[in-house]
This record gives sequence, C-alpha cells and structure tokens, in this order.
Amino acid sequence: MQGVGDLEPLDGELGRLYDAIENPRAGRSELPILRGTELRAYMDEVRGRTLQVLEGVELADGDDPMLRDGFIYEMLIAHEHQHNETMLQALQMIDGYAPPIVDPGPSAEPVSPGPEMIEIPAGTYAIGAAPDGFAYDNERPRHEVDLDAFLLDRIPVSNRAFADFVAETGSEPPMYWEGDGEGGWITTVYGRHEAIDPDLPVVHVDHGQAKAFAAWAGKRLPSELEWEAAAAGADRERANLDHLAFGTAPAGAYADAASDHGAVQMLGDVWEWTDSTLDGYPGFSAFPYREYSEVFFADAYPVLRGGSWATRRNVIRTSFRNWDLAERRQIFAGVRCARDV
Repeated sequence: MQGVGDLEPLDGELGRLYDAIENPRAGRSELPILRGTELRAYMDEVRGRTLQVLEGVELADGDDPMLRDGFIYEMLIAHEHQHNETMLQALQMIDGYAPPIVDPGPSAEPVSPGPEMIEIPAGTYAIGAAPDGFAYDNERPRHEVDLDAFLLDRIPVSNRAFADFVAETGSEPPMYWEGDGEGGWITTVYGRHEAIDPDLPVVHVDHGQAKAFAAWAGKRLPSELEWEAAAAGADRERANLDHLAFGTAPAGAYADAASDHGAVQMLGDVWEWTDSTLDGYPGFSAFPYREYSEVFFADAYPVLRGGSWATRRNVIRTSFRNWDLAERRQIFAGVRCARDV
C-alpha cells in the first residue's frame, strides 16, 4: 500500500515490528507490541492513510496489476477478514468469554436424509480460480486435471461418529472436549460447559486425528483436487459463515446449498483437512509477493478447504486454499472422508 501511494511509513520501527515475515510466530510473544489506546490509535491512522490513498488512485483497467480492478483493496479486506477468524481462535481460549450472538444467519433446514457417500465420476475437472475476479496467487492458474472416480462423504463427520472412534481406539479427543464423568463429553469452548451435541460436525481435530479417523472408518482423506471437484456449485450464500451463529449447524443442514454432485456443507461450518500439501499449481507465479504463498511450498503444510462458521463470506470460495501445521487443533477444522471406487 505504501508503494501504491508513494508514501513513507508512518513509523518504520512499528512497520518492522508488525512484519509477519520478519517476526515469525514463535517469537511474537516477546515483542514490545502496542497495547490498548496506543494500538487503536495506530490502527486508526493506518486505516485513514489507506482510505486517503484509495481516494486518489485509478482502479479501472490499467498497467498496474496492483490497482487493476481494485486488487490491492480486495486483498487488504480479505486479509483483514481472515484475521477475524484468527482472533476468534484466540478468544475461545479465554475462560469465561461469551460471544454476543447478534444474528444467527441463514436458518438451517432439518437435516437432509441421503446416502452416506456420493460418487464423483471419473473425468476432467477445472481446478483453481478463473482469471477474472479476486483470488490469491496460489489459486491460479486455473487448469484441468483428470481424476478417477471416487466416493465422498455426503456430509461432514459428526461428533457422534468421532466419539465412537475415540471410545473404540482410545485416541485423543478433539480439543475442548472434556469427559463428563459418566462416559460422555462436554465442550468448554467460549466459556460454555455443555454436553457435546452428537449431531454437530466434529471440530478442533488436527490432521493426524482426521487421518486416523478416516482409516478407522475404512476410508481416507480426499486430495484437495478431489475436494474441489466435488465442491463445484456449492452456494456460499446459503452456508453457515460470517461468525453469526458462533457455532456449527447439524451435519447435513443447508441441503439447498449442496454442490452439483450433492455434497452438503462443503462451504462453512468446519474447514476440512485434505491429504494434499500446499504447492504451486502448474505455471504458478507469485503475486504480489513471494511471502504470501510461495515461501510455504517447501514445508509440506496440509491443505484445508471449505471455510468454517467463523470464516467471512467474501473470503471463501471453492478454489480457496488454506493451510496450517498438521498438529494445529485450535482452528475450526473437521473431517470429511473419501474412498476409492
């Protein structure tokens, strides 16, 4: 943004302090970051300068790809909205924090009946974001892939199914589950202490737990290419997003937002672990900087797809690729399994 507006940094030292590349996550707790009133004042000043630049730039088609179709502003908004979800991940760790539920969002219909798994036929599928419209560099270029036929769970894995897995195998339960002393489970998230609803999608499982569950069920995790092929046509306007309800809808809800293949809740409710690791698509080109995606390609981060109840609606799309450490559990991640035909 400084480059677009040809501006000097507000405070060079603070700019370096809040540089996520210069200061990796592991050491951030030791940084002398701003607090309270000072932090909000700095944020207001940064936002004011950003809006000032917006008033003076031409966002129509032009030679500068940062400005064309307002790319830089779409990216800033999307990035800020992604951090809304990150903050919610942190807030759930605060004992006693009870979020205000202002608007529960689109109503969830009764859970839809249907088969356990649906078949995605063999064929050639378009993967990635179209050339027009905003998307991150790792979603492009759009390309075609040939996939064998496979089966995919019609709905995400429920708490009931995951509890059965834990009981039979002795595996570690999801984060924020505690035993109730009578063989059941309670959740402690967002200051609540209530019985686990068996019909909700399981959430707060890491990649290893997701793979172990899939193997126990005689299945596997889908590749991200399989996931995207199966998700085509899913409607984000009829999905549990935008952290309005502060929780998941029952597994099988929002059937009218199903994908073209009949998979339900592919967008919203819980992120879904895949068996793929983050890498560039054929012909990948970093834009607007390497540090958004490319620097992570060598680290074998598992890819997640689909968004969660805490994801902002304008951020998610079927081509959106998220990634995280395999052991991460505080994220709003669940499971959907696949099987070879």
